[in-house]
Amino acid sequence: MEFHLPTLLFYVFAFLTIMSGVMVISSRNPVHSVLFLIFAFFNAAGLFVLIGAEYLAMTLVIVYVGAVAVLFLFVVMMLDINFAQWRQGFIAQLPLGVSIAVLLFVELGALLSASSAENQPKMLPTFPVPDAGVVSNTRAIGQILYTDYIYAFQLAGIILLVAMIGAIVLTLRHRPGVRRQRIARQVARSRKDSVTLVKVKPGEGG
Repeated sequence: MEFHLPTLLFYVFAFLTIMSGVMVISSRNPVHSVLFLIFAFFNAAGLFVLIGAEYLAMTLVIVYVGAVAVLFLFVVMMLDINFAQWRQGFIAQLPLGVSIAVLLFVELGALLSASSAENQPKMLPTFPVPDAGVVSNTRAIGQILYTDYIYAFQLAGIILLVAMIGAIVLTLRHRPGVRRQRIARQVARSRKDSVTLVKVKPGEGG
C-alpha cells in the first residue's frame, strides 16, 4: 500500500492529537495536563495546515497556545486546588461519568448518520462556499463569521467573557491573615490621619 506524505502526516498528527487529549484527562499533575493540551493544539494546527486552512492553524497556535493555554496554566497554579481530595470521589462518580460519555457518543453517532448525503436535514440553513481560487481563507472566514454566524459569534464571546469573570472571582478569595488593598479607604484618608510630624532633637535620632 502506497502512502503519500500528506496522508502519512495526517495519521501522525491525528494520532498525536488523540493521545494528547487522552493524557490531558489522565494526567495526575494539572500542569502536565495543560502542557499536553498545548501539544494537542499544535498537532491540531498541523491538521489545519494539511487541509489548506493555514489561517486557522496560525490562529490556533497564537490564540489558544499563546493565550488561552497559558491562562489555564496560571489559573491552575493560582487556584491551589486540592486535587487529592477530588480524586477520592472519582470511583463514586465513575458510573455517572460513563453514562454521560455513552450518551455523548450516541448523540455524535446520531448526528453523523443524520448528516449523511441521503439523510441531509432540510431544516439546517446552507450558505454558499466561496471560491478558494478567488477569495483567500482569511477573507472567506471573515465573510461567513461576521455575516451568517454573527449571532453565534457574539454568543460565544459572551460565554468567554463570563468564563473570564468567573476565573477572576475564583482567584480573588479572602484569606485570613492576608492584607488586601482597599482603594476606597485609601482615597478617603486625609493628610491629618496619614502623616505624623515628629520633632527629633539633635543627637536623639536613630
